[in-house]
Amino acid sequence: FYDFGIWVDIDSKNEHTGSAILLKTAEDGSFGLTCTDGTLYLTADNASFARGWNKFVKEHLSEKEGTWNMENSFDFTVDTGSAVYYSEFGAVGDGKTDDFAAIIATHEYANKYGIPVKADAGATYYIASVGTAIINTDTDWTGASFIIDDKNVPLDKRSSVIFDITTAKASYQITDQVQPPKAGQANLGITLPEKSMVFLTDTNTKRYIREGVNANSGSNQTDILVVDTDGSVDPLAPILWDYEQLTEVRVVPMDAVLLTVKGGTFTTIVADNITDPTYYNRGIRIRRSNVLVDGVVHHVENETVEIGAPYGGIIIPQDCANVTIRNCVFTPHFTFRYHLADGSPFTQGTYDLLPTRAVHLTVENCSMTVDINDNRYWGVTGSNFCKNTTYKNCSLSRVDAHQGVANLTVIGCEIGHGGLSVIGSGTLLLEDTKLNGYSMINLRSDYGSTWDGDLIIRNCEWTPNWGKEFSESAVVITGSYNGYHDFGYECHMPHNITI
Repeated sequence: FYDFGIWVDIDSKNEHTGSAILLKTAEDGSFGLTCTDGTLYLTADNASFARGWNKFVKEHLSEKEGTWNMENSFDFTVDTGSAVYYSEFGAVGDGKTDDFAAIIATHEYANKYGIPVKADAGATYYIASVGTAIINTDTDWTGASFIIDDKNVPLDKRSSVIFDITTAKASYQITDQVQPPKAGQANLGITLPEKSMVFLTDTNTKRYIREGVNANSGSNQTDILVVDTDGSVDPLAPILWDYEQLTEVRVVPMDAVLLTVKGGTFTTIVADNITDPTYYNRGIRIRRSNVLVDGVVHHVENETVEIGAPYGGIIIPQDCANVTIRNCVFTPHFTFRYHLADGSPFTQGTYDLLPTRAVHLTVENCSMTVDINDNRYWGVTGSNFCKNTTYKNCSLSRVDAHQGVANLTVIGCEIGHGGLSVIGSGTLLLEDTKLNGYSMINLRSDYGSTWDGDLIIRNCEWTPNWGKEFSESAVVITGSYNGYHDFGYECHMPHNITI
């Protein structure tokens, strides 16, 4: 049985003249082995045969030698269809043995046969090697722990994610089929075989050209859309820009079935390289539509204010839609300061939750392992190019949108020292929320302090500077714009402010 390398010979001295082994197909994902009148009946399907045989050998043959005679009453049945476990592919779970290869193999098998994956209760899986486990099926890590040891990860491999929740659907290009649209256009003028995410890109136009210490040359003009089969664009995630040309239009069909990943306690042993401020992304990336991540807990070790490296998050929603992150516990990273080539200092942001190009993202009932007002730590969240994001009943040190968010709702939350720091468009609704930043809302000046839409503050409580004295005035909404920098777009004051 090649999947597990187990071979058992049939005893040649058996005088039975009938069939020695009869194979029967199982439709419920179970594996059965029975002996009746000298005939061995094996009941299984392709997905369960090798795993069921492996369980049988471990339980009944591993300690035996020579010939074993089965009684006619012998019956072994095991359910292999409900889930596949990491231990079945060799994971030890002792917190010392590198189990990553076994974890990767388990998910490869599960993806092939459409079987959920479960961690072994009480196991601690140690991951120090490089690779990526692709998740296409429901995964349950409840009762298990994972140690991600980044101390010896090669620097050129630090962006290799541990788990990648992806779609099995193939993406494709339709660049030549789409006419360059205008901002707010309701339909792309195309038909699609199924509801899809559509990515528009114009590499010749730059937006979000940052000003200040972290100044840059901007990002390609891009839109991430949810498009129905008739070409209509979801109005909660509208087209933001006028396009003179399209250099790429990529389509990713959306999965209709919810994929759930839940449980698990993760501990990152951070790399102690502080000379190169390139991000580590050794976490859980989400690149699929309709995903629920529920109950993941993350801790950080081997980090001080002097020793560490910037991280892009333990949970990294990227190029996805309809994702909910619920009941998760995050740990922020210490704030690290580096020096540019000319010797000038700058601060590198480092995150535990970092969505990029995510549409309809909900972060609900999430919290942190440390005080949300401990300003030794960088703000726990950031985001780029997101649309229709909701934070609900969360306790986090910061909610932040760098390169724009279209429609942001923060309701029933408590936000710590990092505050609410955003730019973007649409409606920003802040309701039933406690804030502790320097201002209630900070419109980021490094991106032009722009909000092309409405701000609504309702039933909120604000403690400026988390109750500590400071020399500045307490300002409800902060922002500045001097008119001398080209951010790649017109900068707007909010249309309406309702408090």
